Amino acid sequence: MNTAPTPASSAGPEAPAEPPTPPTPAAPATPAAPEAPEAPAAGHAPDEPRWLTAGEQFVWRSYIEAATLLEDHLDRQLQRDAGMPHVYYGLLVKLAESPRRRLRMTELAKYAKITRSRLSHAVARLEKNGWVRREDCPSDKRGQFAILTEEGYEVLRRTAPGHVNAVRQAVFDRLTPQQQESLGEIMRIVAEGLQPSEAGADLPWLR
Repeated sequence: MNTAPTPASSAGPEAPAEPPTPPTPAAPATPAAPEAPEAPAAGHAPDEPRWLTAGEQFVWRSYIEAATLLEDHLDRQLQRDAGMPHVYYGLLVKLAESPRRRLRMTELAKYAKITRSRLSHAVARLEKNGWVRREDCPSDKRGQFAILTEEGYEVLRRTAPGHVNAVRQAVFDRLTPQQQESLGEIMRIVAEGLQPSEAGADLPWLR
């Protein structure tokens, strides 16, 4: 948490208690394909898959393992301390950081990198807890605002210290300042590549 009383978030999508591991883009386990094929040389057939090298597979699998374990770690901490998953905490943080503690639902979905239907479900659960309420947008009959309530802000204030401590212990305490900087740069490059700006891009918050 950077400044009191608005807590910082580690941001991230909601993870299940036992999150599935995405398939690894490695070569299929067939006698004709080596276990860790080398990247194809120039001039290979256009339809030939660009298999990951052994070094690339190590990087990819290390990332998947760390990301899955980290999301589970943060989810369990927040469920234990506040009875909510990680993605819900991120929504509350974003509302707390917004002017008047309110934000258009479309903007909130974009921030959380989730679909509008998933956001609607999350906000409905937060409303049931009394932590968020919705209001119609005066300038757009189809639009709505999500608004952080005083009760929601208090829950956030109580939960933030434990959450920040969990993030620090899991990530920042294990990395040097240089490694932290490199990690931030790498993740930003990956994120930017996955959200193109051209019209018609298939992004979660547009679905």
